[in-house]
Amino acid sequence: MPLARPSPDAAPKWVYYFAAGEAEGSAAMKNLLGGKGANLAEMASLGLPVPPGFTITTEVCGLFYENGRRLPEHLAAQVEDALARIGKETGGEFGNENNPLLVAVRSGARASMPGMMDTILNLGLNDRTVLGLARHSGDDRFAYDSYRRFIQMYGDVVLGVDHSVFEEILDNYKNLNGYAFDTELSADDWQKIIALYKKAIEDAIGKPFPQDTGQQLWGAIGAVFGSWHNARAVTYRRLHAIPDNWGTAVNVQAMVFGNMGNTSATGVAFTRNPSTGANEIYGEYLVNAQGEDVVAGIRTPQPLTIKARREAEDPNPSLEEEMPGAFDELKLIFATLENRYRDMQDIEFTIQNGKVWMLQTRSGKRTAEAAVKIAVDLAEEGVITREEAVLRVDPSGFTQLLHPTIDADAEKELLTTGLPASPGSAAGQIVFTSDEAERQKQLGRDVILVRAETSPEDIHGMHASAGILTARGGMTSHAAVVARGMGVPCVSGAGALRISEKTETLTVGQKVLKAGDVITIDGATGRVYLGAVPMRQPQLSGDFARLIAWADDARGLAVRANADTPKDAKQARTFGAQGIGLCRTEHMFFDAERILAMREMICATTEAGRRAALARILPVQRADFVELFEIMGELPVTIRLLDPPLHEFLPRQEREVETVAAALEISVEKLHARIAELSEFNPMLGLRGARLAIRYPEITEMQARAIFEAAIETEKRLGATVEPEIMIPLVAYRREFDILAGVIRATAETVEKETGARLAYKIGTMIELPRACLKADEIAEGVAGADFFSFGTNDLTQTVLGLSRDDAAPILTAYATQGVYENDPFVSLEQEGVGELVRIGIERGRATKPELKVGICGEHGGDPASVAFFHAAGFDYVSCSPFRVPVARLAAAQAAIRAKLAS
Repeated sequence: MPLARPSPDAAPKWVYYFAAGEAEGSAAMKNLLGGKGANLAEMASLGLPVPPGFTITTEVCGLFYENGRRLPEHLAAQVEDALARIGKETGGEFGNENNPLLVAVRSGARASMPGMMDTILNLGLNDRTVLGLARHSGDDRFAYDSYRRFIQMYGDVVLGVDHSVFEEILDNYKNLNGYAFDTELSADDWQKIIALYKKAIEDAIGKPFPQDTGQQLWGAIGAVFGSWHNARAVTYRRLHAIPDNWGTAVNVQAMVFGNMGNTSATGVAFTRNPSTGANEIYGEYLVNAQGEDVVAGIRTPQPLTIKARREAEDPNPSLEEEMPGAFDELKLIFATLENRYRDMQDIEFTIQNGKVWMLQTRSGKRTAEAAVKIAVDLAEEGVITREEAVLRVDPSGFTQLLHPTIDADAEKELLTTGLPASPGSAAGQIVFTSDEAERQKQLGRDVILVRAETSPEDIHGMHASAGILTARGGMTSHAAVVARGMGVPCVSGAGALRISEKTETLTVGQKVLKAGDVITIDGATGRVYLGAVPMRQPQLSGDFARLIAWADDARGLAVRANADTPKDAKQARTFGAQGIGLCRTEHMFFDAERILAMREMICATTEAGRRAALARILPVQRADFVELFEIMGELPVTIRLLDPPLHEFLPRQEREVETVAAALEISVEKLHARIAELSEFNPMLGLRGARLAIRYPEITEMQARAIFEAAIETEKRLGATVEPEIMIPLVAYRREFDILAGVIRATAETVEKETGARLAYKIGTMIELPRACLKADEIAEGVAGADFFSFGTNDLTQTVLGLSRDDAAPILTAYATQGVYENDPFVSLEQEGVGELVRIGIERGRATKPELKVGICGEHGGDPASVAFFHAAGFDYVSCSPFRVPVARLAAAQAAIRAKLAS
């Protein structure tokens, strides 16, 4: 690995050493040392059994890329000094042929990215040091097993020889010699495989496998830094909003060996159950194995505890039974770490000849259900406060709790059973590759990704899938860990599956399924069913209800829902919405029984003709509003007047044109002429919203009448006050607002005279144009000005950025790659530009009307980062789709708590 020339100044400290009982770093240094390095230092400081090692800082990662993938020259001396300290601590020496020190080289970013970057184990072995390892350990098989593992990992990660090359060599050798498991191979077998591996490498890259241990080390360090920008890591960061400029640290640590025979093992543990949150040790281990064997899913591991073994009906012994002394020591360490970090921990450990070694601890990935339970339990145990519990739960993950589960009473045909790796249920078409999963997702289809086992390269397909099913791998395999982090249902280790990617078939016994067939998986039980199984709606109670109540106590923002139908409104109330922030009236017109009257109104050539058609629409519109008002009671309901251009209601296909013309009793030619008359080059900026209403005020008059008559009828039924909020869309000028507010007020006076009732209502506007933000003071000013603003951030983003949401995908992909956008601006509010106009609009609107109510009704209202912005900007409420309401409630609480902590 070439080293960059040093600057004239003395080199900064780039290497931090740790060993049991001493450490130059701490858990507080995560930004510099990465999560793994900081936590290794912390465990070492606590006196836990941590193999000695050192961390190369994230600053070096930045320099590596700044210098054209070259490491700074002064780094070499610091690394050599730290290596010597490890040798002194262990009694070995790096590169020594008689007693070689072997090291592991691992990544470690400040945010956990499980499996996304590269690891190399057993580094320091070559044709000579392997003999020294064999003599020193007294175990030739162990030595050569370790050497073949190193060649395989180094060849893949550093030399670029695909791992499938090595897997094929090993599988062929085992098949030819009648071996079922790796543990059956002898030292002689491994030597033959090593020779085959080395030949494959030389054939692939044109030079032999490197024997110089120094060259090996620098190659590995460079490769791990390089893996920060591999495809899967880039995809993972994009999915989890991790900045590209954070970089990774590199951890170099003395090897400890779980593959030294039946008194050695390796495992992964969680201090609480990451699927359910239960306060119980959860995890798996393998005897005579190394850590990668557990997480890669190559062998199906065994449970740690007797309880878990019995629940899984696993005939193999648990660690609690196999190595009771080591298990008891681990239990004490787990308690120490959870107490230190005040959170559930994800821990990697190795047992070498009965001695326990700790390799990693971090806050564990967990499902939304587990996150809620763990946070509530820790608060009730007095470990954290209620506000801390609210901050512990990722609002985006809340949606996992809001979706259906399999109906226990439904008829279903069991296909097979695996391990319940990530809870939730999903039905979809079978796909066998990640690329196909992504393609089918783009076509709007739900898919189940079926693999022998997943690897980090499958990250894009896993994200695109409704569920994941694997034949191999345990509860802590790559598939399980990543699926839980994403909130995707997963069943792993379904050993009865026989999967052929070549023929695209899945076989269980005599049943053969092909790509496109539908299956249902239940990630809570591990069961897999044929076909699509009926689902049940979630019950939001218990820990969820307790946490959300704590959140409601903390937040300042109200949370409403975007709801156009009674079904939406009922769902919104179930999820705790405090009103309707957006009812899009046009959605009510698309019903098959109503759209004919709407089309008749559009095709009318006179006001009288339009009014006649509108008179037929009035009663159904009024009935819709009555139902919404009854569901919401005294909660506020904001109704947006007709917004889309009229051509959206007209037919597009010739056959449909003929049918509609016949129904309207007009000629096909006349209907074609009207469609042509209403067509626009850019409808988003055309005759819609306030512009449409000014041209055809009778539409506004009908809608206002329907709203007012519905309010009066509902008040009589409920005996409660109904105060609708009527919203005029796409206003840019105060005069536009005045014209339409005048129509609404005149209609209210007419309805009051006809009924003798007194109406209470508000008139506001949707702020979705830059001019409206800049002239918000004029639009709000005075008694006749807008009573409220609701920012339509979907269209405001389009008009501010000059970017069509419907055509944005290829632009956003290119811009994300080039760092123009960190996030999709239609998902998370673009705060510097769009956000600045929002702040201007609020400030100027409240300058002339201090009591102005301000809300947001775009889908940004359910995005946690955007909700934090709306809190800081002084909004009164956010509104989002019903299923995002709990997300917004929690996000609003977190924004309020963080603001309080920062003040």
